[in-house]
Parts: sequence; structure tokens; C-alpha cells
Amino acid sequence: MTATSSLNANQKPNAACAVLGFDFGTTRIGVAIGQSITGTAQPLDPLKAKEGIPNWDEITRIVEEWKPDAFVVGLPLDMDGSENEMCQRARKFAKRLHGRFNLPYHMMDERLSSYEAKGQVIARGGNRNFKENSVDGLAAQMIVETWFAESF
Repeated sequence: MTATSSLNANQKPNAACAVLGFDFGTTRIGVAIGQSITGTAQPLDPLKAKEGIPNWDEITRIVEEWKPDAFVVGLPLDMDGSENEMCQRARKFAKRLHGRFNLPYHMMDERLSSYEAKGQVIARGGNRNFKENSVDGLAAQMIVETWFAESF
């Protein structure tokens, strides 16, 4: 996985920071809160979206509750590393987060995060109906934790 950032090249993330991570999707958006001191994150309830458009009031509530220092948004690259339409939509979502909340955002390669999240649920003997039992928050958690591992 690789990360891209809205920070200038010579800016470093804060040594201790909280980030909200997002696994962008057109019907659901996974959310996780992470903190850099431990490099860990925990999934939050996923957000519903209509054709990729979230309820911005819900996101505002989450931002006000958790007071993150930055956002990390998963970038769903193709397996060969090329970008696709969902990458454009995820970038647009990240830019809107930045515009609404005036916080930096970071894009994190999220190839296979949803696949890995489903694998973890299955390995634990969890319900395989992923339409009803969302793994989006777990995927967002993986995105944030991978970003911490690569950025700090």
C-alpha cells in the first residue's frame, strides 16, 4: 500500500494525532477512528450513502465528537496500481472533507482491504452476509492502521 497526502512534501504529520479513516463506497462508507500513539484504530458504524453522497450532517457529528487532526481516505486502486472511477470519487470525497472541515487529508492505497476484512470475519466464524453485516468499518480500520505503519 502507498499513501498520498494533502500535506506539503516537507510537512510531517503530528507526532501524536487522531485521524478519522474512511473506506469510501457508493452505498456505504466505512469509518474508523485511530490514534498515532499506538498506531491503532477502531471501527465506527458505517455511514449510508446514495451514489457516493453521504449525509454530511452525520459526518459533521462524527468530526465534532472525535475531533480528528486529519482524515485518511482509502484509494481503491486497481490491482495493477492504476486508477479507476472509484478513485476519482474517493479523491472528490476527501477534498470535500478537507473543504468542509479545513483538516488535511491523506489518500491510502486500500487494495484488498475489504477482502481482508471479510476474511477476518469468516476466520472468526462470523456471519457471511456482508450486505447485512458490514465490514466497511473494519476495512476503514485497516486503512488507518496501514497508514500509521507507513507514515510514522
